[in-house]
Amino acid sequence: MKNLISYTDGGARGNPGPAAIGVVLKDEAGKKVDSYGRKLGVATNNQAEYQALISALESAKKLGAKEIKCYLDSELVVKQMRREYKVKDKNIQGLFMQAWNLMTNFTKITFTHIPREQNKEADSLVNGVLDQVD
Repeated sequence: MKNLISYTDGGARGNPGPAAIGVVLKDEAGKKVDSYGRKLGVATNNQAEYQALISALESAKKLGAKEIKCYLDSELVVKQMRREYKVKDKNIQGLFMQAWNLMTNFTKITFTHIPREQNKEADSLVNGVLDQVD
C-alpha cells in the first residue's frame, strides 16, 4: 500500500468530557481499506482531534503507506501540523510531538482542512461511539 488518504475526526461531549475518535483510511481510488471509532475517556475536542490523527498515522504506517493525505475538519490541528500556528496549549504539545514524530514514517504527507460536511464518515464513527457512552 503506497499511498493512502485519511479522514479523521475527534470529539468530546462537554469539552472536556467523554471523547472518541473516528478514522477512515482509503486508497488512492477511494476504496476504504480501514475504518474505526474508539473511545478515549475524558478529553477535550482538540485532544481528541490529535488522537484521531495519531491513530490514523499509526494505522497507515502498519499498512505500509509511503505517502498520506490527511483530511481533518479541525483547522487548529491542520494549521499547527503545517507550522502556521504555534502549539501553546501544554495539553496539546505532547500530542503534537507524537503526530510530528510519526510524520517521519512517510516520504510525503499533507494536511488539508475540510468542512465537516466532507468528513461525515469519520464524524459518524465518533458520534456512534459517544452515543454508546451516554
